[in-house]
Amino acid sequence: MVAGGFVQRQPLVIAVAQPRITSYDIVSNAAVHADTVRAAHARVVVFPELSLTGYELDAPAITTDDPRLTPIVKACADRGTTALVGAPVQGEAGREHIAMLAIDSVGPRVAYRKVHVHDSEERFSPGDGPAVLEVDGWRLGLAICRDTRFAEHDAATAALGMDVYVAAVVDHARDAHVSAERAQRVIADRGVWVATASFAGCTGGGFDQTAGGSAIWAPDGGILAQAGPEPGKIIRATLRDYA
Repeated sequence: MVAGGFVQRQPLVIAVAQPRITSYDIVSNAAVHADTVRAAHARVVVFPELSLTGYELDAPAITTDDPRLTPIVKACADRGTTALVGAPVQGEAGREHIAMLAIDSVGPRVAYRKVHVHDSEERFSPGDGPAVLEVDGWRLGLAICRDTRFAEHDAATAALGMDVYVAAVVDHARDAHVSAERAQRVIADRGVWVATASFAGCTGGGFDQTAGGSAIWAPDGGILAQAGPEPGKIIRATLRDYA
């Protein structure tokens, strides 16, 4: 629809998921991701940081041609979904990254590499900079956990053109408030939707109790949907252009 020169996009159904993950077991976790994609009935499904391995900082890095990702590719093809999946990936010159894979019917590709790596993540090299993924005309700005702490990250991402700030995180249960606080700052500064997939259940790196609470916020700051702290939850929302 065109009104006053403005082309209104089709609504975007986006889901954020916090599945139960088995540390290091990519085969099992890929099956869980595939089941989640099928259950979500969404155009985009966002998973937490390092969702394929758990937050296990010594897990071997993978490549995008890893056959263990095939079940996710098939599920995305079945549902017409783009899944944003967390994984340690191999890079150039022997470097490794904490990354967000975009997986669809075509296959996996690295959509984003975490820029603001933590001291405990010293094995991993920081990514080169912000990234935006376009899906059906919607521009998704990508972030991984600690990236969301820095206003310069969402500023640089917004400079690329951003409709939705999509974050994959792992937070301790005691820090369950952090995702909402950072989402509200991004909304106040950038005027965009925010979708955060937050790890739920026990994982490595000292995260014996994680926060869960994955959520989606509107540009006015209102919360559209939110999960509880327990693993296995999927929540979704439909994003629409304002008239």
